[in-house]
Amino acid sequence: MPHACSCTAALGPACSQPDGAGRLIVGSEIRFSEIISALSVALDVTQGNPQGHCMRSALVSMRLAEELQLGSSDRSALFYAVLLKDVGCSSNAAKISYLFGADDHQVKNSIRLTNWTSAGENLKNCWRQCAPEGSTLDKLLQMAALVRSGIKGAKKLSQTRCERGASIARMLRLPESTARAILDLDEHWDGRGHPWGRRGEEISLLGRVCCLAQTVELFFTTYGLAAAIEVARERSGTWFDPELVDIVESLSTDTSFWARLTCTDLPAELSRWEPEDKPLLADEACLDRVAEAFANVVDAKSPWTYQHSIRVADITVGIARQFSCGTDLLRDMRRAALLHDIGKLGVSNLILDKPGKPDDDELAQIRRHPDYSQQILQKVDAFSALAEVAGAHHERLDGQGYHRQLPEEVLPWATRVLTVADVCEALTARRPYRRALSWSQAREIMFADAGAGFDHDCLHALGNWYDEVEMQSRVDEQLQAVERLVAEL
Repeated sequence: MPHACSCTAALGPACSQPDGAGRLIVGSEIRFSEIISALSVALDVTQGNPQGHCMRSALVSMRLAEELQLGSSDRSALFYAVLLKDVGCSSNAAKISYLFGADDHQVKNSIRLTNWTSAGENLKNCWRQCAPEGSTLDKLLQMAALVRSGIKGAKKLSQTRCERGASIARMLRLPESTARAILDLDEHWDGRGHPWGRRGEEISLLGRVCCLAQTVELFFTTYGLAAAIEVARERSGTWFDPELVDIVESLSTDTSFWARLTCTDLPAELSRWEPEDKPLLADEACLDRVAEAFANVVDAKSPWTYQHSIRVADITVGIARQFSCGTDLLRDMRRAALLHDIGKLGVSNLILDKPGKPDDDELAQIRRHPDYSQQILQKVDAFSALAEVAGAHHERLDGQGYHRQLPEEVLPWATRVLTVADVCEALTARRPYRRALSWSQAREIMFADAGAGFDHDCLHALGNWYDEVEMQSRVDEQLQAVERLVAEL
């Protein structure tokens, strides 16, 4: 098992050179399951689910797999399918927020707790969720937009999410049965699910298990065991495979199992259910794939954040190379940059996509995202140093940054590099409330804050690198992402 990072060099006193700076990821054997379990919390937040939802759903799935006597390969594929079932959910966040005129997290959670195949229940829920802060007229206009979108629109939202999730599973080199389970997540036994309307055994067994497990978990956590069993029974033969529902009902008396779903250390509990003969270890290439995959999840949440994490990673490595960093440290810094905004998945698209500047309350919500990033990443023991660096990417040398107002003397060199890269990329990209700045404009702003906000040496390294590569703006890509969003609404 990976051990906690003991590298003080990466977290110690600041230095203008990376001499002696250690790696940001330290661990001889890092279990892939530990990483995915930790990062699944970010998916819970994105989908508006209670924290730990994916892990608890995985526990339910593995208990069903035990009763089904699935082989180790199928159990391993199912294990990761459930943990990653929502990995495509950020791809439809902007659309849902726009269509409902509401917080995408709240809308998604309400849909999960509603029988949306019932026209009456669906209509009532849509009315509650549409423009919650608006007038009756606002609600009516928003409802009209939803009606225009219709069933085709709902299927498209589901298709985007499921296909994106399956693509990321393949990117992580998980078995095709894992990708197929994610594709089948919203299909129903009676053929009235989304997006393809598969029915019965046309739906993969692992997909059927995932669909039932996530609903049982959500109702269990929200309303209790009796409600979870009742919803499974009510939807047997419509949403769910009746044989699987029978198994869930037979487990209702297994009080020790349901108690485990409420334990305080879900990762430890879940690790006991990973197939012992199928443990996956995260080597260097796997760590790269994980960082790139979740950067894609973050950048897909809003057209305005499109490619942000990837560009920040490029700039971070470009700056670090000016200091002649070693290959291993460069690799870790790229991973930290790719994952630095994972906490932004917890920010509503109502704020991220707002056409005007955020107000004080919205700004406070935005400023929580580095804290979320740090909390999520530090759940992996080997990511201790990386979590510190990523979580401090909005700190300033004068101690006036956020989220912890850290003073200059404790800000490590790696954080200083990441901060400069992040601000440079943000200034030269477009926002819904302002145009992108040119490199010369961004440079002037940043150098005017040298010594107070930014490290002098990191700024000069940025200038040297930028002059060498002449990196192109991502504004065109942002605007194309906005156009795709509008075209699909």
